[in-house]
Amino acid sequence: MGTVWELDFYSRPIVDEDNKKIWEVLVCESPLRTMAQPESLLRYAKFCPSTEVNSVWLRKAIEEAIAQSGYAPTKIRFFRRQMTNMIAKACEDLGIPAIPSRRVYALRGWLQERMQEIYPKHPNYQPGNVPSVQLEKNAPARLPDALIGQQWAFVSLEAAALAEMDEWEVAFGEAFPLQLAYDAQGEPLPPDAIIPGVIIFSPRALALAGWMSGIEPASLKFDSGSNPRLLLETGAFDSWILANIKDPKIIMEAKNFEEAKNKANAVHFIAVQSDPQAQSFAGFWLMQELNLA
Repeated sequence: MGTVWELDFYSRPIVDEDNKKIWEVLVCESPLRTMAQPESLLRYAKFCPSTEVNSVWLRKAIEEAIAQSGYAPTKIRFFRRQMTNMIAKACEDLGIPAIPSRRVYALRGWLQERMQEIYPKHPNYQPGNVPSVQLEKNAPARLPDALIGQQWAFVSLEAAALAEMDEWEVAFGEAFPLQLAYDAQGEPLPPDAIIPGVIIFSPRALALAGWMSGIEPASLKFDSGSNPRLLLETGAFDSWILANIKDPKIIMEAKNFEEAKNKANAVHFIAVQSDPQAQSFAGFWLMQELNLA
């Protein structure tokens, strides 16, 4: 997969001498394995005057981050839709793909840390004036017919088992260190937590997993509305209908899945296998449903 960075470029709850919002770019490396040490990975931060907010300034900041780290990433993730054009232009000028994604676990934690510990210490801090995140989502789309699984099942694993994911045989997938999986109150995930998930079985398992690897799997959600369905949230704005659910028994399993997800700090997973007897995974993604607002 190479090296993946996470980036946020937006105004902060700080103003300058003219009472104009100060902007900031944050760049950090995505920890892609369960045993990665996030504290040892790249972190780059730089404030930007509101008069210089443009793709040229951002490109130069990314160049500084590359110089600081000594290497360039294979792609850069971002989650703010309203910043798409500016971030995409800066990254394009550097020859780096910019990918809308909610897989910004390290960045989410760093942002919360700065909101609590860094910005309030600034002399021009404005408490309560925190920029909102607009996550306008696209309507759920149907999976391509060739990629629809023949079977799927709700399953669960202990957190301790997931810690060994780096040793599994997985063709496509991604994990993250479970120490990043704290809840909204900052409580860590207990080591004996039960992590819920879904396994998709398909004779086209490798093709399905390969397709999923390109759309940034972010979370699974059970939509219990008038047409109950299981949705796969991807990228920063997209979602896909994995299954329409009519069986009352499966609907109850889906509700139990959501309850288990809540108890596990919103951590869950999706896996792809050729059949229930397979000893390896065509795909496996560890995910956490993030509240980025």
